[in-house]
Amino acid sequence: MNTALTIAGSDSSGGAGIQADIKTMTMNGVYAMSAITSLTAQNTLGVTGILNVTPVFLAQELDAVFSDIRPDAVKIGMVSEATLIRVIGEKLQQYGAEHVVLDPVMIATSGARLLAEEAVSVLVETLLPLAELVTPNIPEAEVLAGHEIKSKADMERAAETIAARYGCQVLMKGGHRVSDADDFLYEKGKGHWFKGERIDNPNTHGTGCTLSSAIAANLAKGFSLEISVRRSKDYLSGALSAMLNLGAGSGPMNHAFNLTGDFSKGGKTADNGN
Repeated sequence: MNTALTIAGSDSSGGAGIQADIKTMTMNGVYAMSAITSLTAQNTLGVTGILNVTPVFLAQELDAVFSDIRPDAVKIGMVSEATLIRVIGEKLQQYGAEHVVLDPVMIATSGARLLAEEAVSVLVETLLPLAELVTPNIPEAEVLAGHEIKSKADMERAAETIAARYGCQVLMKGGHRVSDADDFLYEKGKGHWFKGERIDNPNTHGTGCTLSSAIAANLAKGFSLEISVRRSKDYLSGALSAMLNLGAGSGPMNHAFNLTGDFSKGGKTADNGN
């Protein structure tokens, strides 16, 4: 069985972060492992607390995984401290990690900055050169490319700039500002647009985590980057289309929308004891 590792923070409400990553990787057919960078107290309404792990402990987590069950792919999500980012970079190089997918969680789609300037510069210098693929949203891509993005042509130019500057492939996520659900993949000097399905669902918590984890899972299974992105976008559309509605805010998706089998049956309507 192919394996994948997620390096990210925990989401206590299960919609994003480590929990979303593990669900996504499992549903995409790989054995999921995790190295937790932080604990968060959060729900669909927001984050009320963050507790980061120590650099020493994060190194121990990564050593434990790589020295026993080597991952075929690695997804990196939110890491809030520069010292932790450096540890990740050191360990990925030490073990020669393959198929690294970086979701550069720096700036929210609302424009709110999620990382301090120092941590952003360390992430850019340390992790982008190690990534096979980076998956920025538009505000993050503006930071990485150094120019505004207002059109599809701007998305293409930004992807090319980021790829040339850091030596990685780039999946530019469109979002509502430019192209709704259309994403642009720049791979080895060539660009490819993926037309996304517009799904009228306000519950989109964890979409970025889910997409990057699905891509890592598909790369772990041996699919090409282009096919991995297509399969992952289809999976994300399915999870959104299931119209799960939990919580009072922007709720999670149904990562298990395609789950079937005896152990998935039951619930409120199940006969007791059967």
